[in-house]
Amino acid sequence: MKKRILVIMGHPGTQSFCASLADAYVQGATDAGHAVQRIDVRDLVFDPILHEGYRQIQALEPDLLAAQQALKEADHLVFIYPTWWGGMPALLKGFFDRVLLPGFAFKYRANSVWWDKYLTGKSAHVLTTMDTPPWYFRLFYRNPGNNQMRRTILEFCGIRPVRITCIGRVHSAPASWTARWLDKAAAFGRRA
Repeated sequence: MKKRILVIMGHPGTQSFCASLADAYVQGATDAGHAVQRIDVRDLVFDPILHEGYRQIQALEPDLLAAQQALKEADHLVFIYPTWWGGMPALLKGFFDRVLLPGFAFKYRANSVWWDKYLTGKSAHVLTTMDTPPWYFRLFYRNPGNNQMRRTILEFCGIRPVRITCIGRVHSAPASWTARWLDKAAAFGRRA
């Protein structure tokens, strides 16, 4: 079944292995006939700081309004970013803070601890690179960034299932290793 896929690349740099992974994923998904849109968060013009929390919603910049529309239209979401200090880069976190707003992604119920999830019916795949071996990140650090992404961001808004692929140890990886991961990213896109 062909899907509408939104790829969100969250590495703030212009040259990165994450960008190459995103290129490979998009190519694989396009080759399989999926409709693919890509957002590179670094290219968006927006203030990533949520100045007043959710007490006062900041007006959304045009790039964030377009991102919300793309999120609404997508069947499958793909997030590609590096894990730094156990979590996502600040720019990507700022993107989530500003885009996944009450009334768009979720809504708290009056006089309740429960909330309504507005992004149901979508699936997600996270590809995150790291310099820590994934087994060490899982066993010793307990997957802090992955738990945040899966449980407190995506599933909180109703997106499920959420698949997470940790790619590490990137820092000292030989070219043959990175080439295999690019092939895997293209295969993920074809099978989305």
